[in-house]
Amino acid sequence: MPLAQIDLPRALFEEKATAIGLELQAAFVEAAGVPPADKFQIFRPREAGELVFDPSYGGVDRQNLIVVQILMVHHHPVDQKRALYRAIVERFVKLGIRKEDILIAVTENGFEDWYGGKLYGE
Repeated sequence: MPLAQIDLPRALFEEKATAIGLELQAAFVEAAGVPPADKFQIFRPREAGELVFDPSYGGVDRQNLIVVQILMVHHHPVDQKRALYRAIVERFVKLGIRKEDILIAVTENGFEDWYGGKLYGE
């Protein structure tokens, strides 16, 4: 059960939040084998000045920033996570979001660290 939190400029949220959510979920299904109904997303639209970043850190030409933080159970191999990053970026680019403006961060934990309406194994 990945939990995705998406911080993005309010204008981008208002224009494309639904499409971003659909494409993000499709990337999870395609690249990480997540069941289609396993969808948990939190959008956090930000006002000007709330997303602070260096526009050239790491030699990347950033103009805006969309941050995708993913919390998921630790059982995905590195190559699968890289495939997920590629799938997210490719799908967001099709929506008109520059790949240079996307930042993805994954945090992993165990099944025992989740409660989703019933205890794991019930």
